[in-house]
Amino acid sequence: MSQINKLKIFNDPIYGFITIPNALIYDLVQHPYFQRLRRISQMGLSYLVYPGANHTRFHHALGCMHLMQKAVDVLRFKGVSISPDEENALYIAILLHDIGHGPFSHAMEKSIVEDVHHEEISLLFMNQLNVEFNGQLSLAIQVFKGEYNRKFMLQLISSQLDMDRMDYLKRDSFYSGVAEGNVNSERLIQMMNVVDDYLVIEEKGIYSVEKFLMSRRLMYWQAYLHKTSLVAELILMKILKRAKELTLKGVQLPCSEPLLFFMQNKVTIDTFDAETLDLFAQLDDFDIIGALKSWQKQDDFILSSLSKMIVNRDLLKIKLTSEKVAIEELQPLKERFALENNISLLETNYFIFKGKIKNQAYSKEAEPIRILKKDSTIEDVIESSDQLNLKSLSKLVTKYYICFPKQLL
Repeated sequence: MSQINKLKIFNDPIYGFITIPNALIYDLVQHPYFQRLRRISQMGLSYLVYPGANHTRFHHALGCMHLMQKAVDVLRFKGVSISPDEENALYIAILLHDIGHGPFSHAMEKSIVEDVHHEEISLLFMNQLNVEFNGQLSLAIQVFKGEYNRKFMLQLISSQLDMDRMDYLKRDSFYSGVAEGNVNSERLIQMMNVVDDYLVIEEKGIYSVEKFLMSRRLMYWQAYLHKTSLVAELILMKILKRAKELTLKGVQLPCSEPLLFFMQNKVTIDTFDAETLDLFAQLDDFDIIGALKSWQKQDDFILSSLSKMIVNRDLLKIKLTSEKVAIEELQPLKERFALENNISLLETNYFIFKGKIKNQAYSKEAEPIRILKKDSTIEDVIESSDQLNLKSLSKLVTKYYICFPKQLL
């Protein structure tokens, strides 16, 4: 195929046209590992709350690369030297930063692939691709792991103000219709610079940073931690946990081969070899949804009841509170449910449980967002801002929840 044919453009509803900068990026996008992201939803089960939130991780990864192209242009214009190799490494690292996400990844990470984080799987994919592409991803992997000597390059990929967050807030806000998340990524990128190898935002961009942090906080409460999305994800975790439990007891559940492999085997980062990676690469949202549809008809009361809840969007009741919930409060509910459905008290933990969620828009412990003042001094955004609300955005807010079947109301 000629080189020219590989310089494709994508039409994106948010940024307009996204261009593929070179043949290597085109070949990475074309790779089955990357194409799989078309079948993985960016917002998991949030479409049960926001019907439009059906966009994919494929979409998001391309958006991040587009923003990275803008960032490279702005920094070069301001005199920051970025070599062609470094530029390409930035594009590859941001394009592949989420490639390790499984279907409904947070539910997967807490139930089936329990001890392996998606970032570790992203790195496994990148290393495998690096072998296939004869070492052309080596610099990108170095940057991704934070081992490259130019710190600002990692900050563009992973920090409190990176291309990833800038794209997902804008994109998730657009598709869910939650307008509060709409950040001005163009303005933020225009305000970027590099001083002493650190990414900084020029002082006149401070209000855009404040808006960005506020948007992040609101998107967490209104979308990512929305109580209905939360309870749906918790139910999915319980379903996968129960399916794994039954499979290990010898019950044969209908599902795809890759899903069956992860239910039959305990996978750790040490046992995650090339074969396991290949099976993981075959997993997507359709495996899970297909399994749920079959599992509705299973004899196991727990598995079939929970599967029906997701398929028919008839979920458990969830109550949020700012006070801790005592375990004793759940006991009468459990006893009643066990009696009514002829299950053991232990099995009621699949239907009646408690937990907590946390939201912190800005962390003082992590790498700060640095503001470059007009007198050339550099300050943490919290010190520079005249907005008292930024101090409150760095506070960790914890909410507690209990979940139980609606018929117990």
